[in-house]
Amino acid sequence: MTFFKKTVSAILSVSIILSFAACAAEKPQEEQNLPEEVNTKESILEELGLNGEAKGATEETVKVNSAFYSLLDFEDSSEYENATKGLIAAPEVLELKDSEGNVVWSQEAYSFIDDYEKAPDTVNPSLWENTKNNHVYGLFEVVDGIYQVRGYDMANLTVIEGKTGWILFDPLMTIECSTAAMQLISENLGERPVKAVIISHPHVDHYGGIEGVMSKEEAADASLSIEEQLASGKIPVIVPEGFAEHAVAENIYAGKAMSRRANYQYGVVLDQSETGKMALGIGMGQSVGTGSFVAPTYEIKETGEKIVIDGIEMEFQLTPGTEAPAEMNTWFPQFKALWVAENCTGTLHNLYTLRGAQIRDGAAWAKYIMEAKTRYGAEAEVVFQSHNWPHWGNETVNKYLVDSASVYQFINDQTLTYINKGYTADEISNMIKLPEELEKVWYTRQYYGTLKHNAQAVYQKYMGWYDANPVHLDPLEPTESAKKWVEYLGDTDEVLRLAKADFDKGEYRWVAEITNVLVFADPENEAARFLCADALEQLGYQSESGTWRSAYLSAAKELREGNLSGKVTQAKGGAMLREMTPEMIFGYMGIVLNKYAVQDENIIVNLTVFDLGEQYILNFRNGVLLTEKGIHSEEADVSVTCPKLALLYLIQGNFEEFKKVAKIEGDIEKLSYIVENFNELSDPATGFFNIVEP
Repeated sequence: MTFFKKTVSAILSVSIILSFAACAAEKPQEEQNLPEEVNTKESILEELGLNGEAKGATEETVKVNSAFYSLLDFEDSSEYENATKGLIAAPEVLELKDSEGNVVWSQEAYSFIDDYEKAPDTVNPSLWENTKNNHVYGLFEVVDGIYQVRGYDMANLTVIEGKTGWILFDPLMTIECSTAAMQLISENLGERPVKAVIISHPHVDHYGGIEGVMSKEEAADASLSIEEQLASGKIPVIVPEGFAEHAVAENIYAGKAMSRRANYQYGVVLDQSETGKMALGIGMGQSVGTGSFVAPTYEIKETGEKIVIDGIEMEFQLTPGTEAPAEMNTWFPQFKALWVAENCTGTLHNLYTLRGAQIRDGAAWAKYIMEAKTRYGAEAEVVFQSHNWPHWGNETVNKYLVDSASVYQFINDQTLTYINKGYTADEISNMIKLPEELEKVWYTRQYYGTLKHNAQAVYQKYMGWYDANPVHLDPLEPTESAKKWVEYLGDTDEVLRLAKADFDKGEYRWVAEITNVLVFADPENEAARFLCADALEQLGYQSESGTWRSAYLSAAKELREGNLSGKVTQAKGGAMLREMTPEMIFGYMGIVLNKYAVQDENIIVNLTVFDLGEQYILNFRNGVLLTEKGIHSEEADVSVTCPKLALLYLIQGNFEEFKKVAKIEGDIEKLSYIVENFNELSDPATGFFNIVEP
């Protein structure tokens, strides 16, 4: 096996980049021919006063936003006091850069916030308050011995002071941010070795910066018990059961689509300004530095498990199926402190996240929060988490837990009530409203998740996409439907005149809907594009949710300027690819396979992954890849022996490199043919698809 040992080493030195890495290339824009009716289109633009410029708030938007001052108690500054409490140190200016001088994180970009005494007309006043709170950054004391760096990334870096070193929780999203956070800690609390890293759940903003606090070489041996790991002098990486599987898989299979949609959710094409990006409810946004991954060395597998690390006792509570498929809270009896991961976050969270994800269970979410209250509420004096700020005092802690559980349980239960009365998802999202007292609670306001899209998520969980109306079983695709609408509507200029009149009345939701139909029928209709953009812009200004604001304003910007997806900067990475299991890689093969091109083939591959000691049959038949584990076929067309990492060459369609590190016996041409057809997502522009236009 000497040859194969060398090939593993060679592969490890190769950076394999797929769709998940950021793309710096700009998407080529096709030249558009001017329509023959240019004079007519110019006249309707001029008649209605439409143009491609950003606008301020209309009188209707000012009215909508002003109503929030009556709805909420803006004299209640308790959340701001919590956000600023315990500040130890903060730089006057916070702007972090990578090794090439590119800005990867900036609080300085939001310095304009300090120029206002109250919210500008273009920002929902409630979201403005959340943005002000998230603009507070630095090193904070939670209690003596527990500290957080907040505002250095979307999540918080938490450190627990042990007898000789630090126990770290959730080391941020990118290496540059976690490195800067640790530097701030060392400068103000002294340098101490890292004794353990604990990651609460498998979302990248909680583990991507891990190589800023430790190296892979410092990780403990996962084959040892946790006691042996701690005694070894190496660093255990402790996670909830199922962490690795979900961390690797979450954004791989639908990675290109999620990445593009995240452009809208996080407003990555927007500038930070009074008319641009605000906070997102759980932070200012995502950093765009370098992501990393260190494989876990120990899994928590049951609630109540206790571990003592460097003199600090911790008891873990598993909360699967809540904010993440694998997640856990942690109780610190010495500090009477409860870490609630991302199960409580100082905002209403998502049962469905707008970038796309599996539906989360609101009832389970509420159940586990209440379980935390039952187990630890009697003693807890502070509750803190991976986003936003702590809450202190036993009475406050318990109210915080109950209020947070209540909103998820209510959304789940009331949506099911409406479902059983025959209402559809769209009807329910327009009907549901929180009970009056819950609606007034600052830390459960709709800054990240919203009642509307969370209710839609509950509908999806129980009923799926179909609303039982057979008309909706097999609808036309959007462009064809739009063309028929325009054909029936007739004079589109008259439609635009009616839409502009409705815009002037503040009916922005309808205006956005009807003008977007016109855009899908004719994407070159500038009047429709600009009026749709103007309507979406006002909806963005009115949004209490930072993600809704970002989505509305991003769509408006692209209607005015064209698809901007090729010009965005996102976090760099790719480390997760190496952690995919063979089964995950086979799953991705099925996605990238050109199924129609190979549908007439029946090719059987025997595969031995020698470094894992595993055998598989890969059966390509009728355009489908089916796999079997633990056996080989006597009817195989070709047999392959290779290390696991070599399989990444295959999903790249890079057969020449694969042949250098694999042993292939049998009909190599058939295998080559299959690999040539792992090309469905190979076009660099695949992840640049349009969203608000066809």
